[in-house]
Amino acid sequence: MSSDVFTQEIIKDALVAVGYEMFDAMIRTSMSPIIYETTDFAVGVTDARGNLLAQGNGVAAFLATLDTAVQSTLLHYPKAGDVLPGDVIITNIPYEGGGTHLSDVVILVPVFHEHRLIAWTVNKAHWTEVGGAQAGSVSTNASEIFQEGLQFPFIKLYEQGRLNEALVAVIRANVRLPESTIGDMHAGVAAARVGARRVSELVDKYGVDHVVAAMDGLLDYGERMTREELARLPAGTYEAQDVVETDGVGGGPFTIKVKVTISAQKITVDYTGSCGPAKGPINCSYTGLVTGVRCVFKAITNPEIPANGGCFRLLEIICPKGTLISAQAPAPVSLYYEPLITAMDVMWKALAPVMPERLPAGHQRAVNATFVAGIHPDTKELFVMGEPLVGGWGGASGRDGDGGQFCCANGETYNIPTELFESRYGLKVEQYAFHDEDGGAGQFRGGKGVVLDYRVTADEAFVTYASSRTQVPPWGSHGGQPGSLNGLQIIRSDGSVSHHEMCTAVRVAKGELIRLTTATGGGFGDPRQRPRELVERDLRNGYVTPEQARRDYGHVAAR
Repeated sequence: MSSDVFTQEIIKDALVAVGYEMFDAMIRTSMSPIIYETTDFAVGVTDARGNLLAQGNGVAAFLATLDTAVQSTLLHYPKAGDVLPGDVIITNIPYEGGGTHLSDVVILVPVFHEHRLIAWTVNKAHWTEVGGAQAGSVSTNASEIFQEGLQFPFIKLYEQGRLNEALVAVIRANVRLPESTIGDMHAGVAAARVGARRVSELVDKYGVDHVVAAMDGLLDYGERMTREELARLPAGTYEAQDVVETDGVGGGPFTIKVKVTISAQKITVDYTGSCGPAKGPINCSYTGLVTGVRCVFKAITNPEIPANGGCFRLLEIICPKGTLISAQAPAPVSLYYEPLITAMDVMWKALAPVMPERLPAGHQRAVNATFVAGIHPDTKELFVMGEPLVGGWGGASGRDGDGGQFCCANGETYNIPTELFESRYGLKVEQYAFHDEDGGAGQFRGGKGVVLDYRVTADEAFVTYASSRTQVPPWGSHGGQPGSLNGLQIIRSDGSVSHHEMCTAVRVAKGELIRLTTATGGGFGDPRQRPRELVERDLRNGYVTPEQARRDYGHVAAR
């Protein structure tokens, strides 16, 4: 059934708005700060076949995990009647569609109209606890997936509206924070049901055929607008490579290679030649790779076009099975985000020389995820803090890099506010500031990394930390200098200091300090071409020291 163009546009815009309403519902109902403050989740709507129609704000690197989760669900439930109204499906399997690591749990709600499946609403959120060997369900020394937590293999959490009480009991018995974990589970269901209700209201108002036609039109619009952007890009083949320094258990470095071919018809991104899987948990599944490539693809075409499956019809991704970024079971994957971001970064690095107006120099390229667990000194209950950390982005053509921003995979994520942080956890924030370490000099300098100090106020705490860009700094562009490095220090009561690239459950006593330092981004252009007034401004702001100004920029302050 055809409808006028105005009605089609109204329905298309309403479908995009559904994603934003689901996002708000998740924030209002979740129980864990990593969801309602950090916003480590994503929500969206697909058509009946699993083509992404709209995605709300949240983690950018979940861009290929909502639609592929639906597509894998359809493979698990292939026959008519396998999925019915009132069903809710849950999955976190890393090696199939929707999968990243076990902590990222996907909730799927099918949307029916008179027994006809017309859409899916999907929620993917980081649960603070899914069991496993370590508090927070993340470690740097896991050697197989079974050490990392519970697995939910596309099973029905609700069946025709009835909660699977046995499954909930299993979850409750296997996680360290059962109340917040179960609460976040119900929040995910609530957010997905909000989306399903809004899609059904559109059908009631405009008719099912009009809504389905608008879904197809939205996908075609994404393809059409992206094709126009593709024609503006420089045709050719571009290559780059980089490394993830370590896997947490002594292996590394691990090389990731890419060849990007741009034509008027499509972009092909080929990771053939990348290294094999790691023994430690830095493996990334193919779904994770796809979502990372999609993020960069959007950045070089038009980020303003709402992300949907039509945009990605013009993208081809090639990667052999069984590499570091196409891991197979039972490879451990709890730190999947470090190779994922590296896969994004090498694609970015390959294209930056020919797209200086779109892509800056290299950035901190790490989530810098930190998990601290202990017994709260006031409540005497277990706390588990999990948080990403900001760093510096690279300088770009015509502007300095942004300082204190999350990495390219995080998207619309945030720090936990200090007031909430100090009340919920046995830690005190003593310092949170830009540092002045060497790195990132350029005509347009790299954005500054930060230093963040946690003083332990509990009797003891146990810290787990993982990062990359710990030995190889962010790359400079067009003559700019490399940036600085990420890392963690533990400063003991006796004054001794230990340095860590990755660590699991390291004990820190009351009064001792956990210091996190993130990288400054790479510089863009010859530092000697930086205008004197900008160097002087950097000196006033404390972004560079007098010695750095003299050495890197040839600037001698007036006496």
